[in-house]
Amino acid sequence: MDRVYQEPFKAFRFLVELEGRKVAVAAFTGFSGIQIEVDTLQARSGNDIRGVQETVPTRTRFAPVTLTKGVVGDDDFLDWLFSVAASPNAGPRGGILYRTLNIVALDDRGNRGVTWTLHKALPIRYELTPMDGGRSEVLSESITFAIAGVERKVSLPLEEYREMNVNGLSVRQLL
Repeated sequence: MDRVYQEPFKAFRFLVELEGRKVAVAAFTGFSGIQIEVDTLQARSGNDIRGVQETVPTRTRFAPVTLTKGVVGDDDFLDWLFSVAASPNAGPRGGILYRTLNIVALDDRGNRGVTWTLHKALPIRYELTPMDGGRSEVLSESITFAIAGVERKVSLPLEEYREMNVNGLSVRQLL
């Protein structure tokens, strides 16, 4: 059964959704690392009588992306993050290593902005910020994913966004 962290998401501007689910499984204040680099080869086309070199794409690399200063609120999502790592007695124990994630940017009023779809996301780093029982601090997590593709798309209409819900509460009410 999914358990969703009920802290207010107001300060968080980036929601994480699993592809196919209209539920925020995590929320973060920072999102960075979208970088695409294409290796090229200089070549001359065999039928080019001018002798002009052309640039031909050969391989595409996607830099890891990082979500910072946030909180994971879904047990299944957290289980997936940990299942990719080796356990004390065996290698990765998860059946699903790669997932497609949607990172949804929110504006100041909590409306959906741009959505980045991260294809074949594989968690490669998880970090919990230091906690001190003597201080009044909020738990904060950071996650880095290796990816094999990225898309950027326009947001859903606001009416559709209001219909999304987490454990019976509309996402809009959480904001």
